[in-house]
Amino acid sequence: MMTRDEQLRWDERYATGDYRPRTEPSPFVVSAISRIPRGRALVLACGTGRNALLLAEAGFDVEAVDISAVAIDRARREAERRGVEVTWRVADLDDFEIPEGTFDLVTMIRYVNRDLWPRAAAALTPDGWLLTEQHLETRRRVLGPTGAFRVRPGELLRAFTNLRIVEYWEGIEPVDRDGEAVLARLVACNGDPGF
Repeated sequence: MMTRDEQLRWDERYATGDYRPRTEPSPFVVSAISRIPRGRALVLACGTGRNALLLAEAGFDVEAVDISAVAIDRARREAERRGVEVTWRVADLDDFEIPEGTFDLVTMIRYVNRDLWPRAAAALTPDGWLLTEQHLETRRRVLGPTGAFRVRPGELLRAFTNLRIVEYWEGIEPVDRDGEAVLARLVACNGDPGF
C-alpha cells in the first residue's frame, strides 16, 4: 500500500526532474489499439499521461489515475494544450475503487501492483480489452526497476487466466540510446476479440 510519504516522494521526483518521464506513448499501446474498438478506457498509473493522451486522441473516452498530483498537473496541462479531454484523478491505486464491468479498455504500463490485477480484469466490459507491459525479471544488466517491481516469466499469463490471451511476448528491447529493457507484454480480451 502506498503511503503519504510515497506520494510525496513521487511528487518530489517529478517536480525536481529526478524522474524523467517518457513523453512519447508506448509503442506497444500504439500498436495494440489498432484492433480495439473505441469506448471507455482506464489508464492506471498514468504518470504524466503519455498513453492517456494517445488514447484520447484516438477517440477513447479516457479516465487516467496516478498517485502523483505533480504528474497529473503536467498531464492536465498537456491535454489542454492538445485540446483533448481526459478525466484525470490523483489516487492511491491500492485504495482506488474501480467499478466492475465499466471499461472497454484498461491499461497498466510498467507499474507492478499484483493486488490491482484482479480489479483491473473485473473492470472490463464484456469483450473489453486489457493491455499490460511490465519489466521482466532477468540476470542481464538492463534498464528499469529491480526486485518486486519486475514480473516473473509467465506471471502475467497466470494472473489473467480468466481472460482470453490474444498476444503474449517476453523479450529484450532497445530503449532509446540509453540501453535495453527486458519486458513482458500481454494483450487480453474479456470475451470475444472478434476473430
